[in-house]
Amino acid sequence: MTGDLLVPMAAWVADNRSFGRTIYEVTPPESAQFIAAEQLETWLDQELRGFPVQGLPLRSRSKVVKCRVCEVLGYKVPTSFKRTKPLARFPCQDFDLYVQTSDNLQIWNDALSATRRYVLIREAGGVLTKVRVVTGVDLAVLDTTGTLTQKYQARLAVPKDASELISPLDTEAMRVVLAKRAPAKIKGVPTASPEAGKILSIVEVWRRLRPLVGRSFVNAGADQERNRGAALHAMVCAALGYESYSDDGRFPDVRHQLLEVKLQTAPTIDLGLVTPDSAELLDLETASPEPLRHRDVRYALFSAVMEGERVKLTGFHLTTGKDFFSRFPRFGGKVLNRKLQLRLPKDFL
Repeated sequence: MTGDLLVPMAAWVADNRSFGRTIYEVTPPESAQFIAAEQLETWLDQELRGFPVQGLPLRSRSKVVKCRVCEVLGYKVPTSFKRTKPLARFPCQDFDLYVQTSDNLQIWNDALSATRRYVLIREAGGVLTKVRVVTGVDLAVLDTTGTLTQKYQARLAVPKDASELISPLDTEAMRVVLAKRAPAKIKGVPTASPEAGKILSIVEVWRRLRPLVGRSFVNAGADQERNRGAALHAMVCAALGYESYSDDGRFPDVRHQLLEVKLQTAPTIDLGLVTPDSAELLDLETASPEPLRHRDVRYALFSAVMEGERVKLTGFHLTTGKDFFSRFPRFGGKVLNRKLQLRLPKDFL
């Protein structure tokens, strides 16, 4: 999203009501009326926490919550909530809504869309307790069951001990928001929105992360793949200059630096539902004078090998999304999925 969209909620809602907008009026992502996912989450979480739904049958509960969301955002409440394929039930802000009493998310009769937002609402004890807004890209990462029959993939067609800075420069859109001076320590948290003047250049990211090659970490935990990723993310955050590590499961991993991190113990690179060189807008708040897109994100790929109970980093490649396929050949095929059932991490909602 572009510029400063953190407008007061009351003013935004009043504007919606004054124009009598409905949820079926599509808002383009580049429009100032389009709410970035982070802001949408903040508003809905603030207004829905504590909302009572006790004793309602599932269908009634779903409709009551949807009506409440319309009221919160200032849209007219429709008599029924129809689906207008291929759009979501809330085309106005391109999102679907799910009320969750468990960690089992079921998406019926629809493909997982890369750019669509999914409003996930936790119900506990008869009231709504938490709201998260994520994109299809974020949810695709959670697919461990193979229900996504195809994802975009590429091949790490390089020696396992090779390292290379593939993109010597950031994309043009990124260059205008880079830090003029790179601080040794970065204030803020890795999952915060990127801020103009605080984003390290791709060359500086390379300089700070290249020394991680040769280091290792313990390969522990029942969910080894997720734990390996978390261990690498923590090392990356420390190397970049953050005082703490955080990961909320959203794309990109280090959102504050627009950096996606991938651990490669095999040649296949899983890319989920969006290709790195995509011109789709990034659904997040930025202080950029022009929209940032998926192709502006930087990708840090670490090759690794298993050594007993440890994982050793053997190589490192860094590239912009725009240049990604100049080095890593893509696999063919389109993104498809069937009925989708995802197990949300316990700390997700």
